[in-house]
Amino acid sequence: MASETEADATASEFEEFPELPPKRPSRLSRRAYERELKLLQQELARLQRWIRHNGLKVVVIFEGRDAAGKGSTIKRIMERLNHRVVRVVALGTPSDREKTQWWFQRYVEELPAAGEMVIFDRSWYNRGLVEPVMGFCTEEEYEEFLRSCPEFERMLVRSGIILIKYWFSVSDEEQERRFRSRIADPARRWKLSPMDLEARARWVDFSRAKDTLFAHTDIKQAPWYVVDADDKRAARLNCIAHLLSQIPYEAVPWEHVELPERESAGGYVRPPMSDQTFVPELY
Repeated sequence: MASETEADATASEFEEFPELPPKRPSRLSRRAYERELKLLQQELARLQRWIRHNGLKVVVIFEGRDAAGKGSTIKRIMERLNHRVVRVVALGTPSDREKTQWWFQRYVEELPAAGEMVIFDRSWYNRGLVEPVMGFCTEEEYEEFLRSCPEFERMLVRSGIILIKYWFSVSDEEQERRFRSRIADPARRWKLSPMDLEARARWVDFSRAKDTLFAHTDIKQAPWYVVDADDKRAARLNCIAHLLSQIPYEAVPWEHVELPERESAGGYVRPPMSDQTFVPELY
């Protein structure tokens, strides 16, 4: 374990912004937030069981500004759920082979089967946001995405998939505060990538790309729902509550379970505890 002196020295390496911009007070106290989150997570568990019981296919897309709180919201959604029923997809940079495929192809492979919900932490919308702004695709590829994406999503909906799309919106001032907070925190600095910094420098370009994206893909069959994310606690609760409202569900009764008696040891004798290697109890 690092000594306190070593820990202080490590932390000091990250203290490039000793004075962060003031954080906007949350509308919710931590106690109220945790109480409401617990109730919503119980409802998510009921929704999960309903999805499994009725063979529903659900896709939830999370997009938005860097540091807007998408990841933390997904974390709270997944906290009490079965990852075999509800899973998160966060695809990395496409391989050389994937770059030659139809743009939607590798996302199609991650779509849910009956009884599953898939959460996309970033999605096919990379082609409509990051790629054109950062120059990772051609103008022709970008225009083709804007034409084909609405039809692709309508096709998903016609096939029986419930498609829900969230855009997390954060103000310029709040994003800067969160970026600076990450720089100052050695446990979270990994969250700030060179791509995040470059995107920050192109704030207006991303705003234009978002406006264009909404103009083409905010369709009746799969509209965009914007989450005001300056208040992280409220944003998480608002998003989860809205997600629950989008899928009519009922509680599925559990089967009666009786805990069986443990079998008798018979002639079995456990080896001595001293034969095992235990983790040191430092705490």
